Amino acid sequence: MRRKTSLTALARHELEHAMSAASGRSAATVQGGHDRMLRQTVIGIRAGESLKVGESPSEATLQVLTGRVILHSGGRQSPGWIGDLLIVPDAPHSLEAVENSAVLLTVAKRMPALPDLVLAAASDAGLQ
Repeated sequence: MRRKTSLTALARHELEHAMSAASGRSAATVQGGHDRMLRQTVIGIRAGESLKVGESPSEATLQVLTGRVILHSGGRQSPGWIGDLLIVPDAPHSLEAVENSAVLLTVAKRMPALPDLVLAAASDAGLQ
């Protein structure tokens, strides 16, 4: 398990891959994964390219590591520059790279709802 990762080096690496990729994008998971509550991914995206995403079932943020981006959602635009932290809306959204950019996407899955039976048992036991 890694204890330390250079986001600067990883951003540079993913952006280099994005520049030569047909899609204009490249990504690498830094921490966690689909089976974990927290997932962090560095995404490199070439200028002029966009990532179109539906609604996010989780809470998420984008930290701009390099370049300049615009987060679009519901007719609103949130520009981001190096060092900015953008809150990803819980609505359909997209990310546009104004310049060659790299971002750190952090996703925290929502806790699953407990079945009513478990909640009732907790209440009966005086735990709620």
